[in-house]
Amino acid sequence: MTQLIIIASYLALLLVLGLLSTRWQKKTSQDYMLASHSIGPVLLLMSLFGTTMTGFALVGSTGEAFKAGVSVYAILASASGIVHSLCFFTLGVRLWTFGRRYGYTTQIQFFRDRLDSNGIGLALFPVLVAMVAVYLLIGVVPAGDMLQAVTKGALPEIFPETDGAIPKWLGSLVICVVVLTYVFFGGMRGTAWANTFQTLVFMTLGVVTFVTISDKIGGAEAATAAVLKQHPEKLALGELGQPGFFSFLLIPLSVGMFPHVFQHWLTAKRASSFKLAIVAHPVFILIVWLPCVLLGVWATSILGPDGNNMFPPDFKPNAVLGVMVARLTDPVLGGLLAAGILAAIMSSLDSQFLCLGTMFTEDIVLHYGGRDKYDERKIVWIARLFIVGIVSIVYGLSLLQLPRLFQLGIWCFSGFAALTPLAFACLYWRRTTVWGAYACVLTVIAVGVPLFIQADYGLNAHYRWFGFHPVAPMCGASAMALIVISLITPAPRQDTIDRFFTPVEVPRN
Repeated sequence: MTQLIIIASYLALLLVLGLLSTRWQKKTSQDYMLASHSIGPVLLLMSLFGTTMTGFALVGSTGEAFKAGVSVYAILASASGIVHSLCFFTLGVRLWTFGRRYGYTTQIQFFRDRLDSNGIGLALFPVLVAMVAVYLLIGVVPAGDMLQAVTKGALPEIFPETDGAIPKWLGSLVICVVVLTYVFFGGMRGTAWANTFQTLVFMTLGVVTFVTISDKIGGAEAATAAVLKQHPEKLALGELGQPGFFSFLLIPLSVGMFPHVFQHWLTAKRASSFKLAIVAHPVFILIVWLPCVLLGVWATSILGPDGNNMFPPDFKPNAVLGVMVARLTDPVLGGLLAAGILAAIMSSLDSQFLCLGTMFTEDIVLHYGGRDKYDERKIVWIARLFIVGIVSIVYGLSLLQLPRLFQLGIWCFSGFAALTPLAFACLYWRRTTVWGAYACVLTVIAVGVPLFIQADYGLNAHYRWFGFHPVAPMCGASAMALIVISLITPAPRQDTIDRFFTPVEVPRN
């Protein structure tokens, strides 16, 4: 009950913070969607980092480390810090420049202008929305798992079927409603404020979690020695091989095509606001990922009072972190730590909810229906209503049984990574054509879907294509299709090239 009260108090505080931001809100769609380009270096760093940290990075990484060992960190986290910052520098700053120069709100608007085509938006919109919806599930599902794990015994008379714990369906619903509320009213400004607060919370409490649980199980040295004795394979890098390792270096490129990250880039007040995010992001990745992976590895060899492993090999991976918090900390600290984990999950959900509403409003309703038909108030309400609709759909999907959340995330990120060559080409290669862009998008689908099916619909974590993870052939094929088709189709118009490749002064305000 103590943990439940702390979590409820945290959610209430988050609601107040998000709603408080509306006092500084301007009554325009640009303020609702982009906070009027007023986000400085600290808020930009916190919002970018917060939105890239999900249940995938915390709950998912701990669960996968429980199954696969410490190699999870070597495969993903070590590269993510460097590649994410590289994308912020090579893509983010230039896209921010064009966004300020030409008034973009979504990445589809940029691609339409750069490729001089209305149709490319119709090709990209369903693909991006579908993948963001999957990404949302990576947050909503762990939130329900976490709440059920840490509230066990709180309400036995109300929820006897779950031993008094908040059921997963109710936990996921509560999280969706809380995030939806402050996004609905606060827009991007509320999202940026909430992300900053939540990033501070989950980073601080994440370190506390690691130190506390480490102390409870005898310290890092004793915990590692127990793993060496019982499950030494968990501390090995595994038989990934060079093709497999190269493949996983490509997955962090997915950040270059995340619609919600693009939207956060556009909120920056000036180009120099990116400096702090570029430098500090890798350090933040280390602070969050390393403790989560180590806790997952240590969980394989923690002994319970009966002398048996507290977490048998068939234990549900997604629940490992929640159960460790519940069993190895006192109720007060357990509640705080659970709130920190939920903060990491929710700091991604809000940005993704908002970006979907923005894309539907700007790229479908206003683009094809005509902006002059709607005033600013109606534009904001269109975005809000679509957000409500997409949240309802995602919540409904979260009620399904989704095994191995980590693998689902890998496939989602692989799709985004395979589209990232399009972003690089449009920014740096004058010869990129709309037909090459169509070929890139269609190739991602044509290559990715059959591989997904062959991998038992993503459940086979060991599936490889000639030693490579599917992200490698997906990226290679999409880049090749983009290059070849662009070279054999008519070059873009000269005035289009001049718009995007003639140096002009970078906007400063």
